Amino acid sequence: MAGARGEVSRRLANWGLDEVAFTAELVVSELVTNAIRYGGPLIQLRLIRDTVLICEVSDGSSTAPHMRRARTFHEGGRGLLLVAQFAEHWGTRHLPGGKSIWAEIGISNERS
Repeated sequence: MAGARGEVSRRLANWGLDEVAFTAELVVSELVTNAIRYGGPLIQLRLIRDTVLICEVSDGSSTAPHMRRARTFHEGGRGLLLVAQFAEHWGTRHLPGGKSIWAEIGISNERS
């Protein structure tokens, strides 16, 4: 997990998007954690810089995630809720060998 967060930080720094680094690291961390916990092998992370920053995590499972409300004393169950709160949009796309979960994070319109 630390490797994914580090890669996100480096990539965003190279793109001049330090202002969204914390949010992107949080979103990627939650998406990768869900893929490890509930998905299938071959987990891939993609960051796409466009008018928004798209964080996409793919895995080999076809099971779509769902948001749930965790009780106060539960350790898990808040990942997608956090993604939904920090991302402008998020969703699931089914693929022939699994699925991708993506989240869009707003960025400034200036390009470096």
